[in-house]
Amino acid sequence: MEIPNPIIKATFIKRLNRFEANVDVNGSTTLVHVPNSGRCKELFIPGAEVYIEIRQRPGRKTPYELCYVKKSHRLISIDSSIPNKLVYEALLQKRMDAFAVYDDIQREKVYGDSRLDIMLRKGKDICYMEVKGVTLEENGVAMFPDAPTQRGVKHVNELIKIKEKGMRAAIIFVIQMDDIKHFTPNDRTDPEFGAALRLATSKGVEAYAYTCNVDLGSISIKDMVEIML
Repeated sequence: MEIPNPIIKATFIKRLNRFEANVDVNGSTTLVHVPNSGRCKELFIPGAEVYIEIRQRPGRKTPYELCYVKKSHRLISIDSSIPNKLVYEALLQKRMDAFAVYDDIQREKVYGDSRLDIMLRKGKDICYMEVKGVTLEENGVAMFPDAPTQRGVKHVNELIKIKEKGMRAAIIFVIQMDDIKHFTPNDRTDPEFGAALRLATSKGVEAYAYTCNVDLGSISIKDMVEIML
């Protein structure tokens, strides 16, 4: 996935609310949009090196989008809209072996009380897929979520119902960085999500985690890593 807009380096100052922050650009305090409602406390640290994308569009409060944070040697994509796009792109390009058989790929499909990210179909074979972006990392281990997520639990429970109806169901964790040892649910922050994920996999819901190649000009799905439950 190519990033077409200009990107400039900045220094993080302060998060103002869920979707706004101040950064320093060449000595000037600048308002940026934060495209991630998660806590990201380990990333949004005063003085952190960040990168903002310029998105000129009528009606925006600010043209600046906070898209990357540098944490140690890792460049981390924090835009929560990216993972769904990356998985869709990888599916179209047949780069996810477990799902390469499907030729009909549809986004944002409603099932039950939930809107799931992707539905795959080949003949009568149907697979529903939910995609979760991961920005939390500790000592090379990626974790989700970074804040309690009732919505995430609801999606996992919906996937269980789909599997029980005889269809295929999968959850994909897109780790928005590289150089990761493995992925695990963040039980410390949200034990309910971890319990739901373990129950789901015990009932046949498939779970996958992928790292990403992250550059200032492009992002793409890279390697599948082990999920430790």
